[in-house]
Amino acid sequence: MPVIVNLDVVLARRKMRSNELAERIGITPQNLSVLKSGRAKAIRFSTLEKICEALDCQPGDLLEFRPEAAEQPQEECV
Repeated sequence: MPVIVNLDVVLARRKMRSNELAERIGITPQNLSVLKSGRAKAIRFSTLEKICEALDCQPGDLLEFRPEAAEQPQEECV
């Protein structure tokens, strides 16, 4: 996945637990876990805004883009 979620890194720097952040921003710890692990398919801007406010950070501190390695050309079947 080319978008990497660095929420765990920012939480560690702020010495805050996931459960505390979930409570502060009003989402379930399970939903925060999905986001933190990179399994989320989307995030609402309102949620991103609340996270940035609670952690005093920028969206770029939480999300990083890493291009995937170039795909290998597929062999043709004969």
